[in-house]
Amino acid sequence: MSIFSKIIAGEIPAHKVAETNEFLAFLDISPLAEGHVLVIPKKEVDYIFDLDDETYLGLQMFAKIVAGGIKKAIPCKKVGVAVIGLEVPHTHIHLIPMNQVDDMNFSRPKLSPSQDELAATAKKIVEALREVTHPN
Repeated sequence: MSIFSKIIAGEIPAHKVAETNEFLAFLDISPLAEGHVLVIPKKEVDYIFDLDDETYLGLQMFAKIVAGGIKKAIPCKKVGVAVIGLEVPHTHIHLIPMNQVDDMNFSRPKLSPSQDELAATAKKIVEALREVTHPN
């Protein structure tokens, strides 16, 4: 069982920002930038292109929605998308707020936010997602 499956099962805590029956989005605990989110299918499949078509397309649509919330919550020019996937054998998409190309450089030192800082960031994204998905 991957660390992400343990997060899905509630065995490991995470700062969740969005969840459906099929997908989960939560903050990366070693982010490249504030608001760095991981988007995963709840189905444990190692390689993104091994996902069945319905899950793959659903994951991309879910990531698009989450990216909208990140963009609204975190000042940035764009939300970058990366699929690296070597460190955890569970498909995941990185959504990273960016203002320059180097913000997506995974060889850069990672940030070390506190649990309180992560919780505050998650709250901002959750609130922004509510506005994006349920505008008045």
